[in-house]
Amino acid sequence: MREQLLAAERIVPLEWKPGVLRLLDQRLLPLQQHWIECRDAEQAAAAIRDMVVRGAPAIGIAAAYGVVLAARQHFLHNQHNWRSALRTDMQLLAASRPTAVNLFWALEQMQQRLDNLQPDRCPLQQLESAAVAIHQADREANLAMAQLGMDIIQRYCDAPQHLLTHCNAGALATGGFGTALGVIRAAHLAGLVAHVHADETRPWLQGSRLTAWELAQEGIAVSVNADSSAAHLLREGDITWVIVGADRITANGDVANKIGTYSLAVLARHHDVRLMVVAPGSTIDMQLQSGADIPIEQRSADELLRVAGQPVTTELPAFNPVFDVTPACLVDVIVTERGVVEQPDADKMRLLMAAGALH
Repeated sequence: MREQLLAAERIVPLEWKPGVLRLLDQRLLPLQQHWIECRDAEQAAAAIRDMVVRGAPAIGIAAAYGVVLAARQHFLHNQHNWRSALRTDMQLLAASRPTAVNLFWALEQMQQRLDNLQPDRCPLQQLESAAVAIHQADREANLAMAQLGMDIIQRYCDAPQHLLTHCNAGALATGGFGTALGVIRAAHLAGLVAHVHADETRPWLQGSRLTAWELAQEGIAVSVNADSSAAHLLREGDITWVIVGADRITANGDVANKIGTYSLAVLARHHDVRLMVVAPGSTIDMQLQSGADIPIEQRSADELLRVAGQPVTTELPAFNPVFDVTPACLVDVIVTERGVVEQPDADKMRLLMAAGALH
């Protein structure tokens, strides 16, 4: 299966070349494929904040490379005081998106490497190696999760099935194959997918613009549905799994993901449809006891009041949270590269995280 998965890797959301972070501008997909080049931390932070790059794992990887860009800029300018300037840029990167914990995890990994630099080696090379390792580890985690999630699906039913997903948790959101879509891709290769229903996922339409495009690129049967049609789809009885990613998972198994995931989880439970959450271990925040502790990003009202820059209503206040929290009691299984947790709770999450250190 691993060889098949690797052969299916076609979509790359970010590329690292020495001194330049190249990002596929996801705001323009699928109509345009345009790459943006970041050469300093300010540009990388702006790309994260403005949704050029999105998806929790990809945000973390971009931030790690942003640290490398900042270190390069400051070290070449002032080899005696570059660390102080770098701290300011790392704070800038940390402030770019508040909810996705992968961002802070990646910055912490880079800080640890910074604290342990070997004095007889070039610091820039050491920091670049750390960022590349974060990128590669996410790719490997995607492959592991794809296999584990596919095995769970097959355990319940070995016939082709209808699946429902929300937002985009594919190659565009990660450093490799995808989290939720990685599982769906693996299930497709195993002959377990009859059809994928992709919620359009307002207001940024990541489902219709990104998820549907990714799956169609690989010949996987997919259709787009209005977010509000999910209850009707689930009542029809064909869908066996709702499969989503996550931006943060707390110590008790609560899950923060794209707004609309919570209502989808409630609907799935009502219709006896299982919910699978797929996310790397870097998404699990054992410092937060429950979803009530997760900061929820609020974005501009314009994202709701305008489409492609054109107003669709009068100027009004708007409630535009980017994420919501699904309580652990509504989650059937969490899939990580560390292993699988079914019916998650605090004890099971603790055992999962004690299973071994992330690489």
